Amino acid sequence: MRHNLEKTLLDKITTLPLLKERIITWKSEGKKVVFTNGVFDLLHLGHITYLSKAAELGDKLVIGLNADASVKRLKGENRPVNDQNNRAALLAALFFVDAVVLFEEDTPRELITQLSPDVLVKGADYTVDNIAGAKEVLANGGEVKTITLVEGYSSTNIINKIRMVSG
Repeated sequence: MRHNLEKTLLDKITTLPLLKERIITWKSEGKKVVFTNGVFDLLHLGHITYLSKAAELGDKLVIGLNADASVKRLKGENRPVNDQNNRAALLAALFFVDAVVLFEEDTPRELITQLSPDVLVKGADYTVDNIAGAKEVLANGGEVKTITLVEGYSSTNIINKIRMVSG
């Protein structure tokens, strides 16, 4: 029987109120909830490697995805290349991702505070001191972890390479 991909994607892309309920259920089942966030504009091997390593740190992986307005403020008027719906669908299509939720703010601190994950993950280019939400997760008895990024992969590098080829 063929799996209904569209339904699966729509189930994974969720709202904050629904995700809060889902996390309560997962935690009541003894599941460890991992949270990470980012723009994930042009999905590449660096993202896949990072997210799969994050997923290994618990039972459920939740991704906070910067909404388009937030990306424009952080990365400039020409970003994102892919809109928030496309980026959310690509992330939701990954088998090790359990939920994707958009946030409009420049940092996910408020989102993290409301979701209260067991593990907060960011790339090793961050330190615990400058990870948004780290203080709140630690105060709730959670953990903050960093993952070494795969060198040479970034959406910005891909965009620059495309500009060189097409220019």
